[in-house]
Amino acid sequence: MHLKGKSAIVTGGSLGIGAAIALDLAKNGANVAINYRKHADEANKVVEEIKKMGCQGLAVKADVSNAADAANMVQTVIKEFGSLDILVNNAGINRDGVVWKMTEEQWDSVMNINLKGCFNYVKAATAIFKQQKSGKIVNITSINGLRGKFGQSNYSASKAGIIGFTKAVAREMGRSGVNVNAVAPGLIETDMIKNAPEDVKQKAMAEIILGRIGQPEEVASVVSFLCSENARHITGEVIKVDGGQYI
Repeated sequence: MHLKGKSAIVTGGSLGIGAAIALDLAKNGANVAINYRKHADEANKVVEEIKKMGCQGLAVKADVSNAADAANMVQTVIKEFGSLDILVNNAGINRDGVVWKMTEEQWDSVMNINLKGCFNYVKAATAIFKQQKSGKIVNITSINGLRGKFGQSNYSASKAGIIGFTKAVAREMGRSGVNVNAVAPGLIETDMIKNAPEDVKQKAMAEIILGRIGQPEEVASVVSFLCSENARHITGEVIKVDGGQYI
């Protein structure tokens, strides 16, 4: 998968799955920009690793839920890298709680980051992609957006929204030569999972047919494939990376 000369944005690229995606894209030759809100040190470390691979790296402070921040980041990347070819919407949060106890803030914060953030960057990027008649978009959803999960009505709804959004944008952008797909991870070894209660982890582990927690790099390699010309005839799809957890 050769991405040499391509320029990418990965939202939420300073930690976990996002960092793994940014590094895998760079490993395949892409220049990569990541955004951050709070984790400046972690973001700069990812950029350092990208540069060690011989690619351009850039960290931009931007709130994905803010449309102006998203638009400004897209323009900054084009100015710095000379182009934009790939967008990976990875930024996401969870604010768990059963629906009868969930606060409006819990609902709104998850929707604003997970779903609205995806929209903000897609809107800004597709204006460019439509003009150049090319581009790759990969939105990170979740198997819980396909099936729902107890205590995660807000998260599940936001991730289900991303799936519907992905399919609609794939239809809208197909004639412009733009591929739009989603990747749905299952249980992946990130800080979020490490800090989860042990009984929650064990219950999830019992669902995984392959019998182990997935690694961020295993999600990243699928994203890089979807961003390559090897996937030029794939669009509107949701690819699960879950070790059979969804089955």
